[in-house]
Amino acid sequence: MKLTTADEMRTIDRVTSERFGVHSLGLMENAGIAVASFVRAQFPSATRITVVCGKGNNGGDGFVAARRLHHSGKVVEVVILCDPAELKGDAANMFGRLPFRPIVIRSEQELKNETDRSLGSADLILDAILGTGFRAPVTGLYAAAIEAVNAAIAPVVAVDIPSGAAADSFTLQTGLLARADAIVTFTAPRPAHIFGGLTRGPVIVAPIGSPDEAIVSALNLQVVTARRVAPLLAPRALDANKGRFGHVLVAGGSLGKAGAASMAALGALRAGAGLVTVATPRSIVGTVASFAPEIMTEPLAETHANSIALDSFAHFEGLAKGKTVLAIGPGVSRDLDTAQFVRTAVAKCTAPIVLDADGLNAFDGNAQLLNGKSRTIVLTPHPGEMARLTGKTIEQVQKDRIGICRSFAAAHQCIVVLKGHRTIIASPSPDDATWVNPTGNPGMATGGTGDILTGLIAGMIAQFPSDPMAAVTAAVYLHGLSGDIGSDVVGEQPLIATDLLKFLPEAMSRTREWSREKLLRLC
Repeated sequence: MKLTTADEMRTIDRVTSERFGVHSLGLMENAGIAVASFVRAQFPSATRITVVCGKGNNGGDGFVAARRLHHSGKVVEVVILCDPAELKGDAANMFGRLPFRPIVIRSEQELKNETDRSLGSADLILDAILGTGFRAPVTGLYAAAIEAVNAAIAPVVAVDIPSGAAADSFTLQTGLLARADAIVTFTAPRPAHIFGGLTRGPVIVAPIGSPDEAIVSALNLQVVTARRVAPLLAPRALDANKGRFGHVLVAGGSLGKAGAASMAALGALRAGAGLVTVATPRSIVGTVASFAPEIMTEPLAETHANSIALDSFAHFEGLAKGKTVLAIGPGVSRDLDTAQFVRTAVAKCTAPIVLDADGLNAFDGNAQLLNGKSRTIVLTPHPGEMARLTGKTIEQVQKDRIGICRSFAAAHQCIVVLKGHRTIIASPSPDDATWVNPTGNPGMATGGTGDILTGLIAGMIAQFPSDPMAAVTAAVYLHGLSGDIGSDVVGEQPLIATDLLKFLPEAMSRTREWSREKLLRLC
């Protein structure tokens, strides 16, 4: 799903009306219907609903939702933050269709007098005060209304965007903005919906009548959704066998870091790879094998530090022949001899490669050796590793995550997965869209989650080697969604990496389910 700016969305709405014959009133009606449908489905026990509306089109969407909820049997109050004579265009039209009298608030004092009764008694609040056309700062009556909404106990559903949010911002939002327990936006998301941290609840995108041809954006950014991932989770053929789903070879592990290679292997298996082998230093083969009986192992010559030795490359090269994908790096350590092994493997092995952790660090100062022109190479750096690869500071990377990810992917002909809040996935082709992942949470900031991701990516590529971008985006999405489910079940602080494997089946199930819903859930 495309990401668009607020100005682009206004153009999309205009083009939808002018070229495709969908009247703006129809778009507003459909938007309000979508909000009302979401409320009825997700908050069925909410019988008293207060809709707080501004004087713009966002308020117009709120008027429609209020009317529709009223007709469905809900007890609805509309609080309008202006004199009705100030309403214009479609918003004025929809206001005139309200089947009941609204509460008109013209001053902060009137708002204060009304707040306890209307907002205090509500089971649910709809925030339709300010939309994506808002320009900071919020002042006066609207600011007071946002504060009143935030002070209320009832859950809040934002219509289009939480009031006070800067729609085109790619950073976490601060300042005065309405809280939101869910967001229902329309046609396509804006940057703040993905990057702004506007809610910990669902972000829903509702189609309201704009055809795909009208949805045009210069951002060249796509959001990974369940609909993109679900085709890779389709039922398998009845005569399937493990040979159809690829063989992953993991090169990883060292003394004290056997778990990293094992978690990568388990991630590949849980992703659906047919077979997984871990090539690891001879002295830790038993430790790796003990993690799960499904993991096959191959011993490699080791350094004095019990890491993979360069002398083992000939053996490893033989193992790599016939393998579908290689995952190199989890737990290999930063030993100089091991780093040379990694660089040699990347240069000489012809299978697709997923490179992570100290596998990436082996190219610190040698990034020019990374080139995926002749076969698929996937890099999965966190900001610190990206900084080392590019010679920049972490702060510079974080300030331009999308640009740096794109430029490095194009320069080195690799797929780059820049991990972090809203992981970025860039294609080797600068003309291709860059993908943004909407799943994941701070509970995943714990050791080993990156190793699980490496395995998931390798396991998905093993099954879908002809479309590595689809495989990578699916793995990243499922990884984050597993973390979200785990956070809901055990909490952010107790979450550990192997919990992601436990909740991966549920993540796959939800992905299939969400892909069939009319309203598209981003997270």
